[in-house]
Amino acid sequence: MTVLLATTYFGPVQWYQKLYRAEAAVIDADESFQKQTYRNRCVIAAANGPQSLVVPVEKARRVRDVRISDHGNWRHQHWHALLSAYGDSPFFDYYQDDLRPFFEEHWEYLYDYNMAIVRKMCELLDIQPRLVEGPDTEVAVTDWRTAIHPKHPLPDADFLPRRYYQVYEQRHGFLSNLSILDLLLNMGPESIFFL
Repeated sequence: MTVLLATTYFGPVQWYQKLYRAEAAVIDADESFQKQTYRNRCVIAAANGPQSLVVPVEKARRVRDVRISDHGNWRHQHWHALLSAYGDSPFFDYYQDDLRPFFEEHWEYLYDYNMAIVRKMCELLDIQPRLVEGPDTEVAVTDWRTAIHPKHPLPDADFLPRRYYQVYEQRHGFLSNLSILDLLLNMGPESIFFL
């Protein structure tokens, strides 16, 4: 089965599960950009509970044309939010050199930035998804672009979040379907077993 996914900024565990389990995946660059989605945000587990990190963008009609705004000091803020949230996690020190460039280097387009993140996350998770340009019209396609949503997720019988260690679990309980960063920085090489 081929899955159709929206681009994501350090997408949630559910998104990476779809990518990992699919025979092929299309990450749609030609869809219309939608605000308040994972396209330019991720949710991490911070000391005070879930925290959204949002990449400021200059809106365009198609996702591939959305430019990243340099408004504010968001790269610095996101990196320090990760340091604060995951500095004590078991695998932060191990992965920080792989992650830091995403908060130091500049990308012009959100889609290109997100795809660089996806490639790096796949490398760190040790998964090799088959990414294709467009779905074959003769192959069944499952569209997850609007179902995987931070505010209005649709039911997904195939995604049953499994509990794993989280730094602030004693304070907030287990928080499911956070950014792939949460899983990776807490579970390291074992992350693949939760996808």
